[in-house]
Amino acid sequence: MRTRTVLAFAAIFIVWGSTYLAIRYAVAEIPPLLTAGVRHLAAGTLLLGWAWFKGLRASAVEWRHSLVVGALFFLIGHGTLHWAEQFVSSGLSALLVATEPVWIAVLLAITGRSGLNARTVLGLVIGLAGVWLLVGGEGIGSGPGLLAGCTAVLVGAASWAFGVVYSQRAPLPADPLMRTATTLLCGSALLLTAAAIFGEFGRLRMPSALAVSSLAYLIVFGSIIAFTAYYWLLDRYSATVVATHTYVNPAVAVLLGWAMGGEQLSVSLLVGMVVITSAIALVSWAPRQSSDGRVSTQRARHMVL
Repeated sequence: MRTRTVLAFAAIFIVWGSTYLAIRYAVAEIPPLLTAGVRHLAAGTLLLGWAWFKGLRASAVEWRHSLVVGALFFLIGHGTLHWAEQFVSSGLSALLVATEPVWIAVLLAITGRSGLNARTVLGLVIGLAGVWLLVGGEGIGSGPGLLAGCTAVLVGAASWAFGVVYSQRAPLPADPLMRTATTLLCGSALLLTAAAIFGEFGRLRMPSALAVSSLAYLIVFGSIIAFTAYYWLLDRYSATVVATHTYVNPAVAVLLGWAMGGEQLSVSLLVGMVVITSAIALVSWAPRQSSDGRVSTQRARHMVL
């Protein structure tokens, strides 16, 4: 049990942090929407087969709501991320995505499902300051598409936050395995449709071994293994403990991007990482009373990279 626990935490800490660099390698040669669509189609198909083998089924209503979540999580959330990593470094992308808990806190407050206390407001302000440091600070690099890429990542983070808030009450499949499979498959269908509309199939050329292996890594490790480990941990540990991956993933992405991807490790990037991590801590650990009387804590990224 101890070995399984260590391996499971390693999966959500290290593997999810490493997916940003794998995305960068994959989209360098494979069109971005096609990359995301194929990744989620393969993972969703395998997980659905496993769920069917276990006797699990999803109703038509559950499939319809899975389509909404799939659009928010994968078409917009992952579609923008995969597109942006053509211009934005993997480390910077990970730090911008890490603002998702901040977006969720804002949405919960807007919908009246959770209040804002002083600690949460401070976390929101610090989070905005961290984004400003990353996007407007010196040393993150410049180039065509950088500002558009950073904006796209933030849009994707906000869309993911909408998906998390929506999925809290939507009639999705109760079993996490089936829920993951249905949303992945719906998201992949939308992504592949978008890829066809934007002509990505026509731009596809024979990718290198690095791009193909990166896509395979995203399918096997980033989606199937890490998702399975995540839900296994949630059955045995509190959501707060499991959610500590939110603090670790950006650091792993930044270090891997620097060590293996040749990405610039600037002062503004390091300071931004500390600032955004602090904001996540404040938002996540500040208890917020929800509208149904229960204490709501961070549920950010219940389906992540």
